[in-house]
This record gives sequence, structure tokens and C-alpha cells, in this order.
Amino acid sequence: MYKALIVDDEKAVQIAIGKLGKWHTYHMDPPSLASNGKEGLYAMRELRPDIVFVDMQMPVMNGIEFLKNAKEEFPDAKYIVISGYDDFYYAQNSIKLGAIDYILKPIVEEELNTSIKKALHLLNPNMDFTKTEEEEQSISAGEVAAIIKDYIDKNYSQNLKLSYFSDKYYFSKEYLSKIFKANYKIGIYEYVLQVRMERAKELLLDESLKIQWISDRLGYTDSNYFSKAFRNYYGITPSQFRKN
Repeated sequence: MYKALIVDDEKAVQIAIGKLGKWHTYHMDPPSLASNGKEGLYAMRELRPDIVFVDMQMPVMNGIEFLKNAKEEFPDAKYIVISGYDDFYYAQNSIKLGAIDYILKPIVEEELNTSIKKALHLLNPNMDFTKTEEEEQSISAGEVAAIIKDYIDKNYSQNLKLSYFSDKYYFSKEYLSKIFKANYKIGIYEYVLQVRMERAKELLLDESLKIQWISDRLGYTDSNYFSKAFRNYYGITPSQFRKN
């Protein structure tokens, strides 16, 4: 399952790409988010996305600097530039830096999905988007549970929508939850928390990372809620963990 990352400081653009992209059709995870180039590089090292949408105008590190660094470190990823400027200079420079496409804001559904398909074909020229319903139905509940676990391991910062797997593989949410717990001795959402907390400890060891940033990276929109979850799990706050 391919992964995508949006590097853009505009929430409206992040939402538009997230809603207009046909992720389910292309068998892709919902895109992860970063709000500037520096955060984008951190996210790429952590998530290893296959397709990256990058804005040109961002604080901290702009799109040009991000592309220079990202392309060198992750040459196999496919980069799609998004910009509010219909500017030949930006388009030319982004292509020189390795972007495969250049799309303008506001995001248009058809253009966005054309770019996504272009990237996917470059990643896998033999990719078939027409997987039959019969093939999807033939998968066992145990295999779906393994797919869910793998998804959580790679996308723990996302809000898990069990209905996505239920609708795709034709098993009820209750049944998938039961099979997951039987296979892994832990509930699905308990496992999400476990993975997040283990990753939190790793990130907290890097004192250059702010707790608010770590909270966002782990999928918590409120750092106070993250601190409470961490304290409930480990018995100490993130700040106390760092001091120790």
C-alpha cells in the first residue's frame, strides 16, 4: 500500500487534497501532513512516503529548499508541486529539482487525481487499479487483521477508521475487532495507543524536538491531551520523562 505526504502550511489545501484524492480507489493510505519543509523532512524520515505534495511558499523552509534536501535523501519518492502562482520560474525550478508534476491552487479534483495516477504509474508501471470485488472478498479475516496491524504500525499518527477496512473487505467492524484481539492479544485501539506511546518515548529522547511537535506528529491535536495520555500510560509526564 503506497503512502502520501502533504507538505503545506495551508489547512485548506491539506483538507482539499485529503478529500479530493481517490485514495481508496488507488489502494493508498490517507495522506500524512506536515506544515513546512523542515517538518516535511522529519516526516519523510519517519514515514517514508512514496508520493509527496509540496507547496512552494512555506515558513521555516520553503518548497525549493525542501525539494533539494528531500530529493537527495529520498530519490525514489515522487514529488508533486502545488502552488498558488501560475509562474514559469517556479514550474521550471521544480521540474529541475525532480518534481514530476506541477498543479495550481485551488485544487481541482481531476487534475489532482491525474497527478496521483502519474506518480503511481512511475512507481509501478504495471499497477492495476481495477482489482475485482471477488479478489477483495476472498481475503480472510485473519489476513485483514494483519493488514490493519501493518497499517497502524506505519500510520499510527492517523485517526484509524475501522469502517474503511470493514467496507473494503466485507467484514463487520465488531468481527474485525474480535479477530484482531484474538490474534494479537490486544484491542485495535489499545494497540494504536501502544504504538504511539512507544514512538513518543523515542521522539522525546531528541531534546531538540518540542513536545507540541511530537504531539502533532503522533496524531494528537492537543498537547495537553497527549501529556495526559502519556502520564496515564507510563505514570509520568513527557517533561518528567525527559528529565529522567
